[in-house]
Amino acid sequence: MSCPKTPKIRRHGTIKYGTVESTPIVFGGSLYRFEYCRPRECDYLKSRNIYNPNPWSSFHFIDMRTGQQTPSFAKDHHLGCAYTDGGIMYAVGVEGRWGGDTLHIFRSEDLETWECAGELHLPGWKIYNTGVCKKDGIYTLLMEISAPAEEAGTHPFTFRFATSPDMIHWTLTPTECVFQKDRYAGGPAIYTIDDGYYYVLYLEAYPGPSYSNCIARSKDLIHWEYSPINPVMMYNEFEDKQIANPFLTVEEQQQIADARDINNSDIELCEFNGRTIIYYSWGNQQGMEFLAEASYEGSLKSFLESWFI
Repeated sequence: MSCPKTPKIRRHGTIKYGTVESTPIVFGGSLYRFEYCRPRECDYLKSRNIYNPNPWSSFHFIDMRTGQQTPSFAKDHHLGCAYTDGGIMYAVGVEGRWGGDTLHIFRSEDLETWECAGELHLPGWKIYNTGVCKKDGIYTLLMEISAPAEEAGTHPFTFRFATSPDMIHWTLTPTECVFQKDRYAGGPAIYTIDDGYYYVLYLEAYPGPSYSNCIARSKDLIHWEYSPINPVMMYNEFEDKQIANPFLTVEEQQQIADARDINNSDIELCEFNGRTIIYYSWGNQQGMEFLAEASYEGSLKSFLESWFI
């Protein structure tokens, strides 16, 4: 049996400095970018976000047609992800700090007014990035964790899961529903495309160290099939450092040119007008991070299946 052919991804270049872990998403027929806005000064992350006038973190959306930003919400929440279903937008975030033990689920019908509709509290857990998908009428929440050891393993990060019938009330899956407990796995995203599989995009660590996005799939969240043509995106200094946003300042463009690139991570996808929109982060995995955009000329279903067929 021959290996599948690597899907052709076109990298457009860097669009933002300091704001990463962003999600492309379609709502009301329009394309948005969901952004996690880190605190202006953050000692425990050893980072600084010059675009946030506030000392706290929050979430917002950017209308990709107009460039307008929606009102901020989810004060003091981190590492958010966005998911939409049935005309409702949901956002999930970790309360308080990276590695917190409580997730809140926010919901809105207009991206203007938000309510905190659900909570998942897991004492003793350390939770980071999340992702949401839906299969057979049930929502699945993916959680990147580093504790407790019996859940995260000896080489965190790893992924655990919870399910819900309504995006409000959540139940942990059995402990055997886990991804890559034997070695590092970070920066997750999870998708379904009506073929019985959960597709997980994740960060693999290589010697150096260096990092790249990879993909795996499962029908039961227990047994995993890795793509034979991983990685999905390996860092590429020339292509990652292209300037795709004409409004980046001269200083920002110089930071991009001077930055060390050993990482492509936190890949997020959506389909818009028949094309798969891709956001990913690049940088040095030590605080110098940039948001870049890429695309695949085909549907999300075609893109995900192409890594295995």
